[in-house]
Amino acid sequence: MKNVAVIGAGTMGNGIAHTFAQSGFKVQLIDISEASLKKGMDTISKNLDRMVAKEKITAEQKAETLGNITTFTDVVEGVEYASLVVEAATENIDLKLKIFKQLDEACPEDTILATNTSSISITQIAAVTSRPEMVIGMHFMNPVPIMKLVEIIRGYNTSDTVTNTIMELSKTLGKIPVEVNDYPGFVANRILMPMINESIETLYNGVAGVKEIDTVMMLGMAHPMGPLQLADFIGLDVCLSILHVMYDGFKNPKYAPCPLLVNMVRAGKLGVKSGEGFYDYSESRKAEHVSSQFVK
Repeated sequence: MKNVAVIGAGTMGNGIAHTFAQSGFKVQLIDISEASLKKGMDTISKNLDRMVAKEKITAEQKAETLGNITTFTDVVEGVEYASLVVEAATENIDLKLKIFKQLDEACPEDTILATNTSSISITQIAAVTSRPEMVIGMHFMNPVPIMKLVEIIRGYNTSDTVTNTIMELSKTLGKIPVEVNDYPGFVANRILMPMINESIETLYNGVAGVKEIDTVMMLGMAHPMGPLQLADFIGLDVCLSILHVMYDGFKNPKYAPCPLLVNMVRAGKLGVKSGEGFYDYSESRKAEHVSSQFVK
């Protein structure tokens, strides 16, 4: 398995492409937007430059990594020779189902289809294909080149062979795969999102301010980043989408998103990606709030 297609050149997609390419895989990075592809490749190049500066890789290894990535705006062309496709599009069920229908028709019949979804049912996604036994979840953590965990999610029909293949493949990327079953939010977000939502409720109820809440969790619970800043980094729209999936899946009010989160998303305050969330991410503040946390 040396040809891997990645659908989506956004934060997760370019990170996944970077990780595979640095491990020697030939990567076809696919996005309908040329601008998104350029931005994604620029991000990969900058992240590799940081690794060169820190002497984690050489300039030659950077060049080899970039040389392993080819960009496409046409899905059919991009997946023609793929042994594995990793979908990393927006966390939207209708979009993902549309993509997987297209992938099922365009990919060779032995291609494994993986999704980086953080909450949506693998079984539901697999059901729109003619190969449900070959559909699996690969939930990478952000930032992908740094974070070790990959949640490997089996759908109801995912085969043992495909699961074992993806578990071993994840190890070749230098990751630590953990197999989990297909329930809303899986493990990571089933635990994380209620904590973030409760942190937002704590702010909404006036118990404490943003920095105070984050400081308590960092100093008192040994979290490397407070939950509100983490929500900004994930994207408040993504947090809201995951909470909706969990609420719909469990019908439990504890997963109902806080009204403050709903209103912030409606107002376009999405966190780092929009320049403002619980913190200010304008150009003058980015280094303080983001880079120091994630550039290692």
